[in-house]
Amino acid sequence: MTINGHWVHNLPKFVPLLPHTEQIGVRYYGLAYVLGFLGGIWLLMRYARKGRSLVPKQDVMDLLFMLMLGVFIGGRLGWFLLYHPEALIESPLDFFRVWQGGMASHGGFIGVGCALVIYSLRRHVPFFHLSDLVVSTAPLGLMFGRIANFINGELWGKLYDGKLGIIFPDSGSPGEPLNEIPPRYPSQLVEAGLEGLLLLIYFQWRFWNSDVIQRRPGQLTGEFLIAYAIVRAIGEIFREPDEGVSLIFGLSRGTFYSIFLVVGGIIILATKRTPLVLPKAESPAATI
Repeated sequence: MTINGHWVHNLPKFVPLLPHTEQIGVRYYGLAYVLGFLGGIWLLMRYARKGRSLVPKQDVMDLLFMLMLGVFIGGRLGWFLLYHPEALIESPLDFFRVWQGGMASHGGFIGVGCALVIYSLRRHVPFFHLSDLVVSTAPLGLMFGRIANFINGELWGKLYDGKLGIIFPDSGSPGEPLNEIPPRYPSQLVEAGLEGLLLLIYFQWRFWNSDVIQRRPGQLTGEFLIAYAIVRAIGEIFREPDEGVSLIFGLSRGTFYSIFLVVGGIIILATKRTPLVLPKAESPAATI
């Protein structure tokens, strides 16, 4: 349906090909996490087969389990502490209501970092090698997550009356007629392209076409933190700040928190590290 030449967002809340009712079903956000982790498993397995990883194939699932915990706990806590601290105080059980949404990528980064520290200490794999592996796969999950944001009709963009402007019904006041709700940027798709597709292409190219993961462990990690901060700040130009979330020094919170990622990335890039000795790639017969 279109109104005044603008498409009205009316995509279903649940994945239509799977069993669901009006209230219960598989949400796109959950599907995005599944696809992101499945893609991560495939890439990490491929890294191991090609002799680009110190994490053997049989340990990939253990690493992914730690990462899942890190993403969930860090992302969920980050959403509350960085954006809505009052909600966690008023209703602590909301932390477990993941079906209502609410994940912060910056918090997820911290959670993943903590998970990698634990895994590194337990399995005696260098931390920065692990982080390089993870950041080369992370954009895949970020892309699926932003696409899910768009399908869910959440985190919409600022007002935009151009041809690509979309009317998001939930952006209007309760009961407001659709023809009175102004169109907005599809900022979720902008972020999916920047944080997801663009970074995925770049870091996969860096991973496979250089010896950086062996020669300078942590290089990809530092580059990722800086690159993500830049594309996140660009995406925030089109995105409407969350309701009830104040700006910090005139910046959206997403942009402000990204400053710390830049600082962290610069510190990592400036740190001297010891080259790694990676295992040999499996023979073609072993991969059949």
